[in-house]
Amino acid sequence: MRVIAEVPHPEFKVSIMSMNQKFIIKIEQGSLEQTYKIPDMDLTEGVNSVFELLDEEFYKTVASRFTDMRKDWKATYFRYNY
Repeated sequence: MRVIAEVPHPEFKVSIMSMNQKFIIKIEQGSLEQTYKIPDMDLTEGVNSVFELLDEEFYKTVASRFTDMRKDWKATYFRYNY
């Protein structure tokens, strides 16, 4: 797997990688991460198409999902420790 781009974003670390004829979008926030895999055959403009997919609407859902993930993790951790 090789990193082909990093996308600047104020809230997340966004990396675009390439492996096995797929683009992998990895979005990290603290200790959490979300990963999306897209077959490169599905994108007509290669990595440029990946950049087009990363719009503000997508980032809003990513942020919401990170919030849910953090709540889930805290609840699990609390059950384990208390």
